[in-house]
Amino acid sequence: MKVIIDDNIFKVKLCTTNKSISEGMMGKNFNQTFNGMLFMMPEITEQSFWMKNCIIPLDIIMINDGLIDKIHHNCKPCDDDCISYKGFGGEVLEVSGGTCEKLGIKKGDHVSFKLL
Repeated sequence: MKVIIDDNIFKVKLCTTNKSISEGMMGKNFNQTFNGMLFMMPEITEQSFWMKNCIIPLDIIMINDGLIDKIHHNCKPCDDDCISYKGFGGEVLEVSGGTCEKLGIKKGDHVSFKLL
């Protein structure tokens, strides 16, 4: 699946099950097959994400109705004492930390989804 924000295209792994949503990027790194992880949440509501057992910093992008509602920049991995990153929406995109700043991605940008 592809996620498109402005002229930026991300090839993403899709998380739709409770297990894949709760595991997310734990112990994973991006590679040639994907540079983002897209979470399709079961409800459109306030979402809460954390960085437990992640191995790289991430930008966490909360998406509501095709628009970026909130971006948490460069979220650091944690082991035990983890903070929650919250935002409203039905989809959440995780990309490498610093990506949004580097590409000029900001709140209010339009997001679209396409199958490969």
